[in-house]
Amino acid sequence: MRWPEPPHGALLLAIVGAESTGKSTLAAALAQRLVDDTGLACTAVPEVLRAWCDRQGRTPRQHEQDGIAAEQARHLAEACATHAVVVADTTPLMTAVYHHQVFGDDSLDAPAQAWQKHCALTLLTALDLPWQADGLQRDGPQVRAPVDARLRRLLVGAGLPFSVVRGSGRDRLESAVDAVAPLLRARRTPGRGLFSRLDERDSGPAGRPWRCDHCDDPGCEHALRQLAQR
Repeated sequence: MRWPEPPHGALLLAIVGAESTGKSTLAAALAQRLVDDTGLACTAVPEVLRAWCDRQGRTPRQHEQDGIAAEQARHLAEACATHAVVVADTTPLMTAVYHHQVFGDDSLDAPAQAWQKHCALTLLTALDLPWQADGLQRDGPQVRAPVDARLRRLLVGAGLPFSVVRGSGRDRLESAVDAVAPLLRARRTPGRGLFSRLDERDSGPAGRPWRCDHCDDPGCEHALRQLAQR
């Protein structure tokens, strides 16, 4: 299988996570926030699977998964050709995770991990939002933990940088902005609020370093539990 690769130059930010964790809402809000705060040409690319299910009136069969991953990759590559920053509402990695979850087939794992390396950063949405039904695309709250665990395993296994995004409403958006802001330093526009906030944060006292055994986010839920035990 060969999926379209994004051209060099654009900053590709991926949002992945289990169902009903606010990926689509976050992608749109983050793209607009980056436009407002940086002045850069930024867009959000929606999830191909949602439109596919709406057209077909069903979920994909096993042999159709590769085509869906390829279409998602193509949409992202096209957006990267015309924008400075692209926010992906899922990537082929999510297709690979559900390919294994639904069909017990891990054949998409390796190519999805390789494709994910084109992303400057992956934002993993935490399981701290209530589950909500959403037609064909939702299997139930019981699948969220296994999907989250497999996503972390694939990201860590491939050495892919990621940050966990948590909180509701504005807090979730702010968590995402804090994660991606350092990547935008080289593209900064003088006087923009995002970079002023980043400079203020970096000029403060350094926090205590902490390394998580489950991910690379020093502020993740595992870290918070660790601190609570001290």
